[in-house]
Formats: sequence, C-alpha cells, structure tokens
Amino acid sequence: MEAGIPEKLFYKIGEVAALTVLRPSVLRYWETEFSFLKPNKSRSGQRLYSRQHLEMILEIKRLLYTEKLTIEGARKRIDAKGKGRGLDRVGHGEPDDKVTSILREVQEDLRSLRNYLQYSKY
Repeated sequence: MEAGIPEKLFYKIGEVAALTVLRPSVLRYWETEFSFLKPNKSRSGQRLYSRQHLEMILEIKRLLYTEKLTIEGARKRIDAKGKGRGLDRVGHGEPDDKVTSILREVQEDLRSLRNYLQYSKY
C-alpha cells in the first residue's frame, strides 16, 4: 500500500490528479496510451479509478519521470513485469465489477444527499 493514499473504493479524476501531482489531461492521455488504464465511468460520465489504477499511474509516472523512459518503453517494462494484466479485466464486463461500480455510485449519491440534508432547512 502506498503511503498517503486514502483507503477508498474509487477515486475521481481530480482526486487522482491531486494524489499523483499530475494534470487530469495527462491522466486522460495516458488512458489512450496504456490499454490497461481504463477506469469505470459513472452514469454522469465521471471517471472512477480503482486503487489498482492509482498504483499503476504512480508506476507509470515513476517510469516516465524518474527513469526517463518513453511511453513505449514504459509500456514494454510494465508488460514484461505483467503488472497491467490484472487491470485489463477491471470493470469490463465482469458482473462483480459492475455491481461494485453501481454500489459505489449509490454510496456517493447517498453521501451527497446526507450532506445536502445536513446543511439545508428542507
């Protein structure tokens, strides 16, 4: 487990950008370059990254910025280690992932509703 990463079921793109110190546009670009980096999306289209995605983003960042590899070099290194393989399945057609994604979205909606009710006078 990475230090400083809060325990959550999912992370929105803004949270991932803040945790990794990357711009959201960089994250969206990396989604096009690394096939295993495909976050689920909520009904409203918000990207929902898993902890595995977040850890892979940190690994990609390390390979690109610290080791100075090209994107192709980083992709080959990750493929050689087999790190991206487990992410190919995340949220793509597996029933458990779909149910988990829906439950996460409901949980977020309930939190929003609770916050709204706490601070409003009906």
